[in-house]
Amino acid sequence: MRFFKDLGFSSFTAGFVAVLVGFTSSVAIVFQAAQAFGATPEIISSWMWALGLGMGLATALPSLWWRKPVMIAWSTPGAAVLAVAGSGYGMGEAVGAFIVCALLITLAGATGWFERVMNRIPMALASALLAGVLARFGLEAFLAARTALPLVLLMLLCYLVTRRLLPRYAVPLTLLAAIAFAAARGELAWNAVHLSVAAPVFTLPVFSWQAVVSLALPLFVVTMASQNLPGVAAIRAAGYDLPISKLITLSGLATLAFAPFGAFALNLSAITAAICMGREAHEDPARRYTAAVSCGAIYVVIGLFGAAVTGLLTAFPKELVAAIAGLALLGTIGSGLAAAVREESHREAALITFLVTLSGLTIAGIGSAFWGVAAGAVGLAIQQLGRKPFAGKDIAPACKIRQDARAAADAARSSSTTGKTS
Repeated sequence: MRFFKDLGFSSFTAGFVAVLVGFTSSVAIVFQAAQAFGATPEIISSWMWALGLGMGLATALPSLWWRKPVMIAWSTPGAAVLAVAGSGYGMGEAVGAFIVCALLITLAGATGWFERVMNRIPMALASALLAGVLARFGLEAFLAARTALPLVLLMLLCYLVTRRLLPRYAVPLTLLAAIAFAAARGELAWNAVHLSVAAPVFTLPVFSWQAVVSLALPLFVVTMASQNLPGVAAIRAAGYDLPISKLITLSGLATLAFAPFGAFALNLSAITAAICMGREAHEDPARRYTAAVSCGAIYVVIGLFGAAVTGLLTAFPKELVAAIAGLALLGTIGSGLAAAVREESHREAALITFLVTLSGLTIAGIGSAFWGVAAGAVGLAIQQLGRKPFAGKDIAPACKIRQDARAAADAARSSSTTGKTS
């Protein structure tokens, strides 16, 4: 099978790091969201089953089919919205809201309106958006040194050395060194691991307009604006030509299928996608799909074993997770910033997008990814308003001087050549 020929150690490690970062950074928020609806331990385990299988299958199968990395994740800001707004609603009403949200996501993909909106966003703003989303993880990598200086210094040194000597294996070797260091210091919380198989629990949906307004609509808006928007930016920044509308539709249908068991919202990933779509996953872009398939397979295992695998992933020190995420994303952050400021005409608008996104600003429950693009688009529109395409008279003086110098040199060479011919 071609997949096993294309699979490499760095690809599998990228998939594992993506799962490690995705779960440990937000699994607690998912637990809080479930508990807001009065979930029992059995129902929480069912949520992990539904989310794991939903993300895993929607990630692995399309990646195998298209041989391109497709990354689907749960909506972390959506879980945060549910954790706050879920009080007072039962699990049946929650599932009804999940189904409504899934139908709206599917509609957004099937009609193609979301892709049309994305096609109107300049690449500079999309790159700045992605860099802003990921830069927070880069900052966290070094802020972790406040509480775990030896660990972070070891990981940074290991990364720099292996990046020079074995660039393809820099992240896997750094991760192994960090795990060995943490284990030697007794910092791995193995007591959090309990072997158990998750069982799905079906919840009959209850539909009410109050739950639709208070849960389904906010969940849909933050998922599209804070998750799918940077997710598309990650795909395009990595240079992959994937059918965006089909992917949005796929995430909506996957949510719809697993919603009665606890899958509240599935969407395109940005952070974990950057890990599996970057050079650290594989030097050959055509083989990076194996990282996404590996990630999806691990998601499925998590879904089947629920709390056991979740406990294993959360056994790692939080500083280790933050540091490996930041180091794994350095290349993508740098590429995003370079693309964002490449064109002078878009540079300031792109920087506004980057800084607003990086700020973590939240207004009306909508995250900074949306407001970053909005602020950048407004800035770009004001700057470009009434401007005409560049003509000869519009060229900046410095550029005009260089052009005149080149013309004079060309004329001199032409005269010299003509004289020799004569």
